[in-house]
Amino acid sequence: MTSLPAGSTQSTQPAESAQPTHPAEPAQPIQPAQSTRPTRPTLRISDAERETVAVRLRDAAAEGRLTLEEADERQQAVYAARTAADLEPLTADLPAPPVPTPPAAPRRAALTPEARRRLLVHAGIGAAFALLFLIRWVAGPVPFFWPAGPLFWIVASIVGHYLWTTRRGRTTTS
Repeated sequence: MTSLPAGSTQSTQPAESAQPTHPAEPAQPIQPAQSTRPTRPTLRISDAERETVAVRLRDAAAEGRLTLEEADERQQAVYAARTAADLEPLTADLPAPPVPTPPAAPRRAALTPEARRRLLVHAGIGAAFALLFLIRWVAGPVPFFWPAGPLFWIVASIVGHYLWTTRRGRTTTS
């Protein structure tokens, strides 16, 4: 037995095991890792997705694009479908559903001549009071601008009158 220098250990493997025991394999290009997430057609679908397709089929039958028998067969297939791939052939020969358009902002109704006259009378009375308040403030001994409060309420009442008169869906009873 030979002695080893201090601090070294003897290997229990034979010297020939340092070489690879497997024959050299041909080099293959490294493939990118496959995603563990399935693609869309193999995903399981929800009840809401089934119902969306069922509504689309009902609409197509109502428009006359499908016969009642075809619509019934496809409805049964929709509710039996489990993946998105099962639903795709059911609507492949139908036109794409219409893209919903956002609702237009409601417009205010136009003022009738009578409503315009009443609003002008209201604004005229408000302007007359505002003028009186300003004259009184200029002529008075108070150093701060006290007409600010009354002027605010005069303007607010005129704006409120305009908004009330031009609201949509107003029904008038005369």
